[in-house]
Amino acid sequence: MTEQRRQPRSRPETLARRRDILDAATEIFGAKGFTGGTLQEIADQVGMTHAGILHHFGSKDALLLEVLAHRDQTDVADLAEQHIPDGMDLFRHLVRTAFANAQRPGIVQAYAVLSAESVTSDHPGRAFFQKRYETLRGEVAHAFAVVCAERGITEPDTVADAATAILAVMDGLQVQWLLDPTALDLGRASQFAIEAIVASVLEPVPSPLAGSAVISADQSRSTV
Repeated sequence: MTEQRRQPRSRPETLARRRDILDAATEIFGAKGFTGGTLQEIADQVGMTHAGILHHFGSKDALLLEVLAHRDQTDVADLAEQHIPDGMDLFRHLVRTAFANAQRPGIVQAYAVLSAESVTSDHPGRAFFQKRYETLRGEVAHAFAVVCAERGITEPDTVADAATAILAVMDGLQVQWLLDPTALDLGRASQFAIEAIVASVLEPVPSPLAGSAVISADQSRSTV
C-alpha cells in the first residue's frame, strides 16, 4: 500500500498555533519572568515539543520579542489602521486601555515583569522597551501639542514631563493592582491620573506645594 503523504499544515492553522504559543509564553513569562520561564514549560502547555517551539520562533529571545509585539498589537487591534490616535483621542485611548487591562491580568503581569527585567544590561527585551518608551513619550507629547494648537495655547514647557508622568503612572498603578486587585480600581485610578496630568498642562494653576518643604533639584544640589 502506498504510504499516505502528510498534508502540509495550512497557513491559518500555523498562525493559530503560533497564537497559542504566544498566549502560553505570555502566561509563563508573566508568572516566572523571562529567565525563570522555560521553553519546555511553554511547550508542555500547548502540547508540543521543545523543538516544535523552536521551529515556530527560532529561539527563546525571538519568542520573547514576539510576545512583546503581540501585546502591543492587542492594544490597537480594534483601532482604525491598528494605530493609536492623536490629540485628545489619544488620552481617551489610554483611559480605555487601562479599563481593558483590568480584564486581562495575564497580559498586564507579563508586561510588568518583563519591563522590570529589561533594565538589566543583557536582557533581550531591553532595546524593545527602550524604543517603546521613546516612541510612546513622543506620541503623548505630540498629542499634547495637537490639543494645545487646537485650543490656541502656547505649548508649555511641561509637556515632556507630563508625557513621561502619564506613562509612569499607568505602569505604576498596574504594579499596585497586580499586588492587590482589591486595593484600587485600575481603570478609575488611571483615568483620574491621566485627566489630572492633562488638566495641569492645558489649564495650569499655581502649585499647592509652592512655599512648602519641596525643593528643586538645583536647590538640592546647592545644599550638598
